[in-house]
Amino acid sequence: MSKLNLFGLDRESLREQFAAWDEKPYRADQVMQWIYGRGVDDFAAMSNVSKSLRVKLEEVAEISVPELVTEQISTDGTRKWVLRLDGGNAVETVFIPEKDRGTLCISSQVGCALDCSFCSTGKQGFNRNMSTAEIISQVWFANRSMGGNKPLHEMKGRRTISNVVFMGMGEPLANYNEVIPAIKILLDDFGFGLSKRRVTVSTSGLVPFMDRMHQEVDVALAVSLHAPTDELRNELVPINKKYPISELMAACDRYIEGKAQRAHILYEYVMLDGVNDSMVEAKALVKLLAGRQAKVNLIPFNPFPDTEYKRPQALRIRTFCEYLNSHGVIATTRRTRGDDIDAACGQLVGRVKNRQRQRLGESPVRLYRQGAV
Repeated sequence: MSKLNLFGLDRESLREQFAAWDEKPYRADQVMQWIYGRGVDDFAAMSNVSKSLRVKLEEVAEISVPELVTEQISTDGTRKWVLRLDGGNAVETVFIPEKDRGTLCISSQVGCALDCSFCSTGKQGFNRNMSTAEIISQVWFANRSMGGNKPLHEMKGRRTISNVVFMGMGEPLANYNEVIPAIKILLDDFGFGLSKRRVTVSTSGLVPFMDRMHQEVDVALAVSLHAPTDELRNELVPINKKYPISELMAACDRYIEGKAQRAHILYEYVMLDGVNDSMVEAKALVKLLAGRQAKVNLIPFNPFPDTEYKRPQALRIRTFCEYLNSHGVIATTRRTRGDDIDAACGQLVGRVKNRQRQRLGESPVRLYRQGAV
């Protein structure tokens, strides 16, 4: 009989499980604090938990940490881990240090079904959704790798994980049922205790799940826009054929309804040479975002093998950015990090076995309906 991986349970589910074991719910809180607050994965070390419960936990539960395949450190300090999952699959997790923050980019699927034309992950095909335990264990693993057993809030300097972004491999909202409990653990004071403003979910635009997430958790939202018109976005982001820009923008407006005045949507826009980087697209983007609580993050394209795209010249990107800012749209250009170890935006590939893209053809809809109900 397989053991239950406690990484897969948020506090409510963990309390329910302890009740099923005829244990007091507060015992679940204690164990959760040991796992996340102190970075402990050995039940025997949980000294304020009764000996009988520790013995029981050894028999029925586990705290399963992913196996490290490789670790790479970029010249700019970015770190990338390849972590092994079952079935021969592996995913990539990236830590990006900044002067005032440390951002961990985590994966939510093995591969990706959306097949965005400029993304290396999508070109790998899709294998399966990751479990909540696999998602949240990336954060625990990175925390331990960089700070021993110290809690996140006690870690000092550039190694501190202050932000977690669902921007790694996969479309998070296509794995909705596993991602939401992971978010709750990230926000829980007995979990990682992160602020809601420091957890960001990036989506290519699965509108129904954007609406559901708005009702269930309060975190920052990033939208992979990449084009201001349906014609161009259909080419770059195929999900647009199902949820066109008008529906996507309406969902974005709904997402920030009732939130603080400073709340906004972050629109991600990969800059592709000669494709979406002209003044025509800049003007259309200004028109699209006018009057909305929005920020645009321009991302210089990061190349990968066999891609048809190129990164625009720096002057062209700067001109595009300056036009947006001068016309009332707040825009910044993302500084490329970790590209020397293929850890930059759009470059994560992991090891995806038994890809389903060929079997299911060009339409990704059937894929992300699997397990995303």
